Amino acid sequence: MVIHADAHCLVVDKPAGLLCVPGRGPDKQDCLAARVQAMYADALVVHRLDMATSGLWLMARGADAQRSLSRAFADRQVAKRYVAVVAGRLDAAGWQEIDLPLAADWPNRPRRIVDAVNGKPSRTRWRVLEHGTGTTRLELEPVTGRSHQLRVHLLALGHPIVGDALYAPPVIAAASPRLLLHASELAFNHPATGGPMAFSSALPF
Repeated sequence: MVIHADAHCLVVDKPAGLLCVPGRGPDKQDCLAARVQAMYADALVVHRLDMATSGLWLMARGADAQRSLSRAFADRQVAKRYVAVVAGRLDAAGWQEIDLPLAADWPNRPRRIVDAVNGKPSRTRWRVLEHGTGTTRLELEPVTGRSHQLRVHLLALGHPIVGDALYAPPVIAAASPRLLLHASELAFNHPATGGPMAFSSALPF
């Protein structure tokens, strides 16, 4: 689970189906943050992954490191790459970009929607890795970090992520027992030394 630990930060490989932080209700108290904090009492949250998403997750150790890493996320100085399998065939050479503003879908929370009036600017870069039978494997780079950004942007593109129970049509949601979205690469500057740090996680699908 913990793939890197030093006095200032932790990098964790999160399984799909586990919350990053506690949810509402006694049945949602088990989470990755609590499991890590049982081993490292000073571990603090700086960002989140969706419960259904697997892959690399960064935590700070202590308040100073948390402030530094939170600022790095806010200033878009943390590089993240994901891999997803989407429904249908996408054909494109090189990196492409989705630039669609996102907002909360208040009547249907926690869902998000594309909202040209009230949405916050949201950008995702993507490129094709390979084609499957009726699917396409993509590499994704979120330029912004909105909640559910990758899932909603790909849905808006007409290619929802396979196994997405929240956004995909029922047949596509049922095509995999899990959401086929994985945080595969993470790079940032160390909160204390400023030195470059880079990590990768093997694809589980």
